[in-house]
Amino acid sequence: MSADCIFCKIAAGTIPSKSLYEDDDVIVFHDIRPLAKTHFLIVPKAHIETLKDCSAEHQALLGKMMLLAAKLAAEQGLVGYKTLMNVGREGGQEVFHIHLHVFGGGAAA
Repeated sequence: MSADCIFCKIAAGTIPSKSLYEDDDVIVFHDIRPLAKTHFLIVPKAHIETLKDCSAEHQALLGKMMLLAAKLAAEQGLVGYKTLMNVGREGGQEVFHIHLHVFGGGAAA
């Protein structure tokens, strides 16, 4: 956990979120600035700043995130969807705690 990380605070429950799923490894919640009708984030509870900081020890966690994206997208009624992970400031990352975006269902209203 990082004391100044918004996603760590959400995972700890000190900042509320509209949660979809949670287990020992990840928390999943709706994005507060959705880019699609359905837009949620899959966030590991472990604080890892970027995908570039991952190593072989994170392989199972990253695989879990991808499989969970498919499961939760289906549960949200998405037939097709898009996943995205921004990496580094140059890659559009705004919160430096890895997270997987899942979007679908057309543009947000």
